[in-house]
Amino acid sequence: MAEKRQLEFFLLRYVPDAVKDEFVNLGVVLIESANESGFADARFIRDWRRVRGLDPEADIEMLEALERDVQTHLRETHSREALLKRLSDSFSNLIQVSPLKGCLSAEPAKELETLASLYVEAPPRKLVRMASGRQQILGKMRDAFEQAGVWRLLMQSVAVAPYTKPGDPLKFDFAYRVGDSIKILHAVSLKASVDQAVVLASRYPAIAEGIRRRDDVNPFLAAVVDDDLDRSNEQVQFALEMMEEARIRIETASQMPAIAEAARRELLA
Repeated sequence: MAEKRQLEFFLLRYVPDAVKDEFVNLGVVLIESANESGFADARFIRDWRRVRGLDPEADIEMLEALERDVQTHLRETHSREALLKRLSDSFSNLIQVSPLKGCLSAEPAKELETLASLYVEAPPRKLVRMASGRQQILGKMRDAFEQAGVWRLLMQSVAVAPYTKPGDPLKFDFAYRVGDSIKILHAVSLKASVDQAVVLASRYPAIAEGIRRRDDVNPFLAAVVDDDLDRSNEQVQFALEMMEEARIRIETASQMPAIAEAARRELLA
């Protein structure tokens, strides 16, 4: 019987929003820890639907380049530390690394395939929940903009850090300029929790002021919320009123075709 070898593995996770505890495992890296010239390889995701389910704006070409970068690095060196530094320098917090775990195996290649089937190919239960709420709203927004023919004319995943402080993780979903104004649309689901809406309402006045000061434009933010909200729920009503008081316009997902058509007229005028 072949002698078992000491191995270590870790997962590479796609985390589009550092504030939320939501991710997709992109790949698993397996390294023979006690032998610098020993086994070192990785397996990556092949079905990108789960990534798009979490983040419709995911840059798939960039993520495919990540796999090539990791494989190249593993051929050059087995140093986990050097690989992590490379990932941090290239992808910041967008790609996160799981805690390191050890395992024993006489056949590292087979062990890697097993780990990939367990952690990378099998969809996490969490995605079932994530397909509802905000992701449903985002899907309707994208469909409406595509139908109106303006999808590629929009600014997408607009970072607010330039208007607040470096490191701010918030990104608005869509925006476009019209004259001296910028119109912003952001999906906000209140089904599972009103926290996102309350935080957005609390933060938006300062963000809007930062946009005016830096870009010399007037921002107008519309929060696109769930169609079937229970507006008799006190927490839901509180969150909606907070957003309105912060000068955030409230729209529903069912209104997106009309909103997208208005954007088409403005962008193509």
